[in-house]
Amino acid sequence: MRRQIEYQSHLIRRAEAVLANTEIFERASVAAHMGVWQCELPSERLVWSNGTYDLFGLERRSGIVRSDILRSYSDESLARLEKVRAEALEAGTGFGLDAEIHDPAGGTRWIRISATVERENGEPVRLFGVKQDITEEKQLFERMRYLAGHDVMTGLANRTRFQARFAELCEPGGPGGVLMLIDLDDFKEVNDTFGHALGDECLVEFARRLSALCQSAELVARIGGDEFAVLFGPAVGPQRIEAVAQRIIAAAEAPMNCSGRVFRIGASIGYAFTNGGAPAAVFTKADEALYAAKAAGRCAISSCDTTRRRMTAGDR
Repeated sequence: MRRQIEYQSHLIRRAEAVLANTEIFERASVAAHMGVWQCELPSERLVWSNGTYDLFGLERRSGIVRSDILRSYSDESLARLEKVRAEALEAGTGFGLDAEIHDPAGGTRWIRISATVERENGEPVRLFGVKQDITEEKQLFERMRYLAGHDVMTGLANRTRFQARFAELCEPGGPGGVLMLIDLDDFKEVNDTFGHALGDECLVEFARRLSALCQSAELVARIGGDEFAVLFGPAVGPQRIEAVAQRIIAAAEAPMNCSGRVFRIGASIGYAFTNGGAPAAVFTKADEALYAAKAAGRCAISSCDTTRRRMTAGDR
C-alpha cells in the first residue's frame, strides 16, 4: 500500500509538472500572439489553444465550428487556404500560408498558418500546427514596398519606379507611349527667399495639381528636386499631349499659397514619343526638348521638333 501511495504521489507530481508546463506554454504563446490548433479528420472538429481564440477575436473556450471560422477569412485567403490544404491532405505533407482574417469587431489582421498532416494506415486523421499574428510584419513589409516605389514627400512614384515602368513601355513589342518631363521655373528663388520648408510645401502642392491633371496617365513621378515625369500610353496623340501640357503650365502658374505666403512659379515642359526607341534614347530626346523649352524662356513647351512659349500675363 505504501508503494502504491508513493507511486500515485509520483504520478500526481508528474501531472502537476505537465500542467505547469502547459500553463507556461499558454502564457508564452499568448504573449507572442500565436496559438496552437488541431483539426480532427474527417469530423473537422477543431481544438484551439487560448492564443488561437485571441487571434480570431473570439471568447476563449467558446464553441467553434470550422465552417463558421472560414467566414473570417477574406475571399482570396480562403481560396488559397482550401487549395493548399487539399494538396497537403492529398500528398500527406504540411503547408504554410499567410492569410487575411476579419474579427467579429470588424478588425483586420494577417496570420501565418503552419500545418502538419498526421496519418494512420496511410489515411490523414489530423491536421495540427501553429497560427501566429503577423499583422505588424505585414504592415512593415507593405510600408517598405511603398517606400521603394514612391517619393516620400509628394507620394508620387519615385525615379526607380519610373524607370521600371518606362522600360516596360519602351521594350520591343511593348505598348509605347509618350514621355513628358517637367521642370519648375523660379523654384530656386522660392527656396532662397522663403526657405526649404516652404519650398517643400510648394512641391507637394504642385504634385497634387499634376496628379489631378494626369489621372489617365500611366505614371506620374518625381524624378529629381523640382523635376517631374509623366508617362502616357500609346493612345495619347500629339494634340492631346499639347493640351495636357498647356493645362499643366496653367496649373503651375496659378498662385501658390503655402504657410500663408502667396507667390507664383512656372513650369517648362519637354516631351518625346517612344516610337520604338530605347529608354535612354527616348529620355535624351525628351530631356533635350526640356532644355530647349527652358532656353526659350519661362513656361515653354517643347517636343523634338518644335518649341512654343506660353504667353503669360507679364508678356502681354
